[in-house]
Amino acid sequence: MPRVFVQGSPVDRFPRYSPEAGRGAVRRVTEVGEQVLHKPCRDVTEFGPDLGALIDDMFRTMYIADGAGLAANQVGVDLRLFVYDCPDDDGVRHVGHIVNPVLETPTSGRRLLDEGEGCLSVPGAVMAVPRPDRAVVRGQDRDGNAVVVEGTGYFARCLAHETDHTDGHVYLDRLSKRDKKDALRQMADRRDEVYARRAAREAAFRS
Repeated sequence: MPRVFVQGSPVDRFPRYSPEAGRGAVRRVTEVGEQVLHKPCRDVTEFGPDLGALIDDMFRTMYIADGAGLAANQVGVDLRLFVYDCPDDDGVRHVGHIVNPVLETPTSGRRLLDEGEGCLSVPGAVMAVPRPDRAVVRGQDRDGNAVVVEGTGYFARCLAHETDHTDGHVYLDRLSKRDKKDALRQMADRRDEVYARRAAREAAFRS
């Protein structure tokens, strides 16, 4: 049984880090409160080398930040796009990118999972957020070809979380005022520790 799916298709083997990361450069991760994270992103209309370079940078940045997914506005770019390298609840790894994502949450045969969720743009905070246990995202790849990616469990959460980013929402928007304050308190307490770990991973990644 294949244990890795790339762009929604099974592959026999795949390296520890997506090849895109080897071509990319690390970018600064935006934080909650910055305007680019709180407004809907623009559709991607130009497919070419610049888009490919952005995807490469996003993969490298995601790995350095120890994330399972990263949206373009999390590196300050106002475009509907995200990358991911995320396991589902069965341990199957899913790797890829989606341009102009549209989330289609199944209306039947689903259940809500109220589990811990974090965000690279809310460093150090983890809160319980209810999400459907299945998700389907339709969009395009870096060349403009149509793609459909379906996920369950933790990977479904990733797909929904990252599509939210492209719509201008962070997971804090789904919390009560009290829980949002708690998350921001966690971020204030743990932010420096998170950034220290990122710096150490960046040094190790270069070596």
